[in-house]
Amino acid sequence: MWKKLRTHPVLLGSLLPILLLAAWEILSRAGVIPAYQLPAPSAILSTIITYLQDGTLQDHVLLTVYRLFVGFIIGTIAAILLGTLVGYSELAERFFDPLIQAFRSIPSLAWVPLFILWMGIGETSKVTLIAVGVFFPVYLNIVDGIRGVDRKLIEVGRMYGLDGVALVRRIILPASLPSFLTGLRSGLGLGWMFVVAAEIMGASQGLGYLLILGQNTYSPDVIIASIFLFALLGKLTDWVLKLIQKRSLHWQDTALAK
Repeated sequence: MWKKLRTHPVLLGSLLPILLLAAWEILSRAGVIPAYQLPAPSAILSTIITYLQDGTLQDHVLLTVYRLFVGFIIGTIAAILLGTLVGYSELAERFFDPLIQAFRSIPSLAWVPLFILWMGIGETSKVTLIAVGVFFPVYLNIVDGIRGVDRKLIEVGRMYGLDGVALVRRIILPASLPSFLTGLRSGLGLGWMFVVAAEIMGASQGLGYLLILGQNTYSPDVIIASIFLFALLGKLTDWVLKLIQKRSLHWQDTALAK
């Protein structure tokens, strides 16, 4: 039993959350944790089921995922284009990178009032804010990945007659792919953080809206249910990217490769 638990990543990864939830439930039922501050997991599950049964939860989840997906795609495309240019060209790095690094240091919430002023409280401002959050980690990892390609690999490729597009496709892209995929996962994580800020911008639907609704109605079960759903969706989307990363980098001979 223990051997199976150790070798099964899903079972082993679920052990600590299950233990924490069980302890939380016991302490809540015993009155150690006040219900008005931190409701029991069973009460939070009941809130989620209620939203599921009346059909509103599906709408909130789908809209949040849609905003994240569109912002993620836009931010990633912009990062690939600019990051590739900066990675390949030292002149482009000197021209673009100082301004990008300055923008990167701006806190996410600082963009909110500006985007509302420019684009209103509609979907455009929300998606733009998420795209901004996704852009920076993807951009940084693309630049580092391209500039981190071993010069000897490029020289060997040229010895074998590779040049231009062939050199990029056969040498530079595979060598920079691990960094790029890591940037995608980091960008996705920041995208989930920015989607909360985006949905605070006057949204009438979405999981971020449920957070504000729970705050305004003094409903900690709604707040924690929203946080739990953010965590669950974030984990699921990261798992998908991790699976893509693992399959794309199956050729790597790393210390932990099996």
